[in-house]
Amino acid sequence: MRFLIDGYNLLHVTGISGTGSRAGTLERARLALLNFLASTLDTAERARTTIVFDAQSAPAGLPRQLEHEGINVLFADRKTDADSVIEELIQSHSAPRTLTVVSSDHRIQRAARRRRAKPVDSDAWYYDLVKQQLEQRETGRHPTSIEKPPLPLSPQAVKKWLAEFDVEGMKTHEETGSQASDHPSSAKADNAEEAEQNPGNPFPPGYGNDLLE
Repeated sequence: MRFLIDGYNLLHVTGISGTGSRAGTLERARLALLNFLASTLDTAERARTTIVFDAQSAPAGLPRQLEHEGINVLFADRKTDADSVIEELIQSHSAPRTLTVVSSDHRIQRAARRRRAKPVDSDAWYYDLVKQQLEQRETGRHPTSIEKPPLPLSPQAVKKWLAEFDVEGMKTHEETGSQASDHPSSAKADNAEEAEQNPGNPFPPGYGNDLLE
């Protein structure tokens, strides 16, 4: 494993959120993040990347592990949290000096330093990936410097980001106010409908809805 990523921490710095009336859109935000990582990291890097998400109060039957375009996706057990899972993975890593831990959480960064792993703030790592994508798209051109964009991203940048990775109907935190739905049953129905319409979504319907409550 080369990259160990705090999933929601990285998602947060992008400024992307689900629309308040449809909890299932949080799943789509996670999917957009995974698609972004898959499109930026090369095959070898994806095979050595693990991203961890919380699963507190998630629906029964949630898988603990799955793969998305070669990326290892882990879900914390309901009795624990992503931070604890990440700490365990750092502690058990056979060569921690080769590990980059992506999180702005100080607890996780301390755990990485104790094992001589390399902690990187989520916003800095995300910016580097965006810069890498821009350079990849320049035909034979490699800019020596790119002005660092503000984080979270502006609403305009978010819309472009989501369109790039085939995710529609998403808004920024500023647009939604991060408000949860007043009708849980409607949200569950929306989740089921989205799962049928998007079979490529690795997240089970309703996963992570507790984060919107």
